[in-house]
Order: sequence, then C-alpha cells, then structure tokens
Amino acid sequence: MKWTGRFSGYSADAFRKDLISGCIVGIVAIPLGMAFSIASGVKPEYGLYTTIIAGILISLFGGSRFQIGGPTGAFIPILLAIVLQYGYENLLIAGFLAGIILVLMGVFRLGALIKFIPRPVTIGFTAGIAVTIFSGQISNFLGLTGVGRHEYFLPNMAEIIKRLPTLNIYSILTACICMAALVLTPKYLPKVPASLIGIIVSTLAAAWLFPGQVTTIGSAYGAIPGGLPGFHPISLTWDRIVLMIQPALIIAMLGGIESLLSAVVADGMTGTRHNSNRELIGQGIANIVTPFFGGIPATGAIARTATNIKSGATSPFSGIIHGIIVLFVVVLFAPYASRIPLASMAPILMLVAWNMSERKSFAHMLKTRSGDSIILVVTFLLTVFTTLTTAVEVGLILAVLLFVKRMSETLTVDKVLPDPSSANEKIKAHMVTEDHDCPQIGIFNVEGPLFFGASQAFEDSGLQLTGRHQKVVMLRIGKVPFMDTTGEANFTRLIKRLHHKAVTVIVSGIQPQPRALLSKTGTLAIIGEDRIFEQTGDALDAAINLIQVDKCSGCKHFAFRECTELSRKAPLHQNIS
Repeated sequence: MKWTGRFSGYSADAFRKDLISGCIVGIVAIPLGMAFSIASGVKPEYGLYTTIIAGILISLFGGSRFQIGGPTGAFIPILLAIVLQYGYENLLIAGFLAGIILVLMGVFRLGALIKFIPRPVTIGFTAGIAVTIFSGQISNFLGLTGVGRHEYFLPNMAEIIKRLPTLNIYSILTACICMAALVLTPKYLPKVPASLIGIIVSTLAAAWLFPGQVTTIGSAYGAIPGGLPGFHPISLTWDRIVLMIQPALIIAMLGGIESLLSAVVADGMTGTRHNSNRELIGQGIANIVTPFFGGIPATGAIARTATNIKSGATSPFSGIIHGIIVLFVVVLFAPYASRIPLASMAPILMLVAWNMSERKSFAHMLKTRSGDSIILVVTFLLTVFTTLTTAVEVGLILAVLLFVKRMSETLTVDKVLPDPSSANEKIKAHMVTEDHDCPQIGIFNVEGPLFFGASQAFEDSGLQLTGRHQKVVMLRIGKVPFMDTTGEANFTRLIKRLHHKAVTVIVSGIQPQPRALLSKTGTLAIIGEDRIFEQTGDALDAAINLIQVDKCSGCKHFAFRECTELSRKAPLHQNIS
C-alpha cells in the first residue's frame, strides 16, 4: 500500500469527517487508556502517553487506513505479570524489544503467518484474558483495601476473599452508578461515548454524595501530571535484553495477532484491504518509540477502530487526530482526572472483558464436541490458571497434533477396478470382489497426503499390497497432493519391496510436488520413466501388455474389457479361476 493510495482523493470534506471521528475516538480512548494502564500495574498517565504517541505513529506508519492503536485489554495480564516479576523499567525494555521484533516480522513478510494460528487457540486465550481482566477488577468494584496483586489467578482470588471484610459500600454504589451509565447511554444516547459518561456521572456522584469515602486515582497513584509527555530514557544492557527477550516475544506475538485481527475487522466493515506486513512495521515503530516516553506496549484496538469507522473516518488522519485530542486533554485537564474513583474504572474494564470474551464463539465451538473443543478448553484454562505463554504453546502443540491425526486419517489405499457400467469405465473400489479381481494386475488408488503423520497408515497398506501375488502393480497417485521426505522414504521402500518380489510397478497421475521430490531422490529412476504415465488408460494398457496371456485361460473374473479376447487367445490347458 503506497502513501499516495492511503490519501488519494483527499478533500476538505474528508478532513471534516476525520476530524469528527478523531475527536470521538480520542474521547473514548482517554478513560480506556487510564483504565488499561492501572489494570496493568502502572500509573494511569503512562496509558495516556501510549494512546498519544503510539496512536499517532500507528496511524502514520501502519498498513490499515482506519486502525486505531493504543493500550488494549488483551495486554493486561501479560503486562501485569511482567511488572510484578520484573518491574516497570524492564517492562519498557520488553516493549522496546517487542517493537524491534514486530518490525523484523514485517520486513521479512511474516504477517501472513500469524493468520495461521488456529481459531480454537485464539478464542481460548482471548476468553481466558477476559476472565483475568474481569476478576482483576472485583477488588476495585468492591472497594477492598490492602489487596496484594499476584501473577496468577488463584492467589488473586484468595486475596480478594481474604480482604472481603474491608468492603466499601460507597465504592459499590459508585461502581453501580457507572455501570448503569454504561448500560443506559448506548440505549438513549447512542452517539455519546458511554465510558466517558459513566466516569463523569459516577465521579460527580461520589464527590457530591460521599466525598472522601472512595479511593481515587490521585489517592492511589498520585496526581496525573499535566503537560507534554517527558523523555524517559531506558537502560539497555545485554543482561536486561537477555532477561526480557522472552516477555518481548510474547508481547510481539499477541500485539501482532491483535493488530491484524483489528485490521481484518476494519476491512470487513469498509470493504478495504490492509497491508499486513506494513501494519506490523507500523506497530513495531510505535512500540520502539513509546517506551522512551514511559508508554506501555500498544497494538490495534478493535473496539476503537470500529468506533472510528462508524464515526465516518476516511483516512489515517482520524487516528492522528485522536492522538492529538488525547494530548490536548492531558495538557489542559490532567489534574481533574486524578479525582476519578477507581470504582468508576472497574465497570469499564469489566464491560471490556465481557465484550472481548468471545462467549458466543466459545459456546458454539463447545457444542461441536470435537478435538477443537478440547484445544479451546485447554487453552482457556491454561490462560486463566497459568500464563498466556504456556496456554498458547500447549494450544498450538495440541492443534498440530490434531491436524496431523486428521490428515493421517485422510490417507486411503484401495484396490480398484474399472466399472464397465459407468461412462469411460471409471475406476471404482466397489468393483473388487472375491469373484471379480484380476489375479495378475493389482490397481491401487492412493488418496491423501503422504507425510510423516500418515506413515503408519501407508506402511500397513503397503504390507498388504506386497503380500499379494500379482505380476503388475499399478499405483494411481493423482490424488496425492503432497509428499514429504518421510512419505517419500515409505513410498520408495514399497517400490523396492515389490521389485524384490519381481513385481513390475506402474505409476499414473503423479502431481508436480511429489514428482519433483521423487525425481530428486532417484525413485522415478528406480520405477523407470517408461513405467510412469499421466493417464490411467495409458497405464492400464501398459499393465495389460505385461501379463502372462497363457494364465488367462479359463479365468472367470473378467476384470477388464480386454479379458474376453485374452481368455480366447490363451492356451486351453491353463486354468487359474
């Protein structure tokens, strides 16, 4: 996607639309930026700085016209775990390294690979992240005090139960007011950002009805500084790079998945097409720069991108404007944000978790009661009870094993014969019976990929095939689309076994990839170029020319149309029926 393509035909009317949509998305992004950063274990201003800097850079350098970037809910469990284990400064290093990884992924055109992550895995860890986000806000919703934050789900739940006696009724009232605003605003004021209304109404209610009774952003984290984001140098050492490379890989992987999913959603809503590799580069640049201003990792935000499109955006200018609006608000109104109760933030994040939970897709996949259901549940449970890294690794391994099993089951080897009642005497398996089977020629259909996962199935079929007493074996492999080196080794071993038993092997319908592999390994030379045919008819003619005619005398099988003539020509003293 060229720069000119992103802004071709840009006009004053298009700018007006981008200005409106950018303002709307900017207003939506402000409470979310603070909420996501607080839930990630860092100060709220760092979420706002991420929204500003990453939001502008992703729109400038990304591969989607409508993508809105910034901190997202999907990152919360990962970032919180990194902060708890390594600290905030090391989180910045992890974000910086993740940015480099994303740029490299884009440069080496790996954007398409992320799309191959199985759907049960993505739905499983997304639902697991949603549970983690939701459960992480229970303490703020209830106004519990002295709650320690832990990396894993069960210790966090135990901590909440332990601190239940510190429950604050005023926090619950504040959270309920915010939740009511979140539910009612879309119904009665659909064009107004519900999260902003929820925060304003609940903050005003808490300040007026029970001042000083609930914990606020200011009392918990200190006042949010106004003004421009300051430069925040990060200390890059080799030891720190080695320490944070694994967390960086996790951030890069999830950021890549999230951003490309968001871009696909935008494509579906607008009929456009994003450039996945450029999108990764844009995401990478944003994550390289943002840590130098204290910002946390960012990616494409699906909900904000959808809001951007619905608000009438026409180009990446809307994303740039959204970052400028947030900067404007931070410069002028940051001190007021310090008065927002934490109980007002909790319902917003709970609603985010509910919306991202993929509950319908989750339930639908469970109903299939298939291998995918197992992958889904395992990935979900591991995401909740262990770490996202473990969940994705195990989920992918299970998906690969399931894929190999399914593919191995598609391989079939059937003995076949022509059906004289069908047009062109098509080759069919049901024609072979005890009384209708040529004693000299065996025709076998091989269907499915010949690869390591199907090695046992092919080996078993090969043993049955070499156990027969035919003079000629004809292998129809036109429906073998792929062959790996394991499949080639098994195939070659079968050919050599048949040759050892003085059986002539004829092959028909070989596809380009298997042909190229068998040519490189010398198997085609073993078979003989004069024994390899494109069409089944030519291969069958060659096979019939190789049989011993004298053994056709008295044969009652009549497997081929030529059998009548061959039986007539054969000496009468032979009888093999």
